[in-house]
Amino acid sequence: MQLEFIPVEEFYFALTLAVKTLEEVEQPGLIEQVRSRLNLKYGQPSTVAAATQNTFNYVFRVLELDNSPASQLIVSVADWQGKLRLSSDYGWTLDEDRKPVRTERFNQRPEFAKQLRSYLQDWLQLPLSN
Repeated sequence: MQLEFIPVEEFYFALTLAVKTLEEVEQPGLIEQVRSRLNLKYGQPSTVAAATQNTFNYVFRVLELDNSPASQLIVSVADWQGKLRLSSDYGWTLDEDRKPVRTERFNQRPEFAKQLRSYLQDWLQLPLSN
């Protein structure tokens, strides 16, 4: 798995209605560590949140991982009400009316969430508990 950052200028072209929450992680100090490390790597988040319950959202294109029939795979790393929220469109796609529909990969979302958590733990040197 490899993540490619999507800056704020491209955010609205990349994010779809199919991006849904994978999991939320609540650990003391985790939000500050994630925010700090992502800010050092990328600067400004992909979106600028206007609410106190959400202060950052970094969006990434996942490379080298199949999400067919969707043409790309998106991951969002954000804070939400004091928790780290990991979201993705893995297992979802948009139909011809741009409504999210489950794909045959939908049942694999928990395994994808574990892979993402492990990747983030190694990549950002985070103490993510299981």
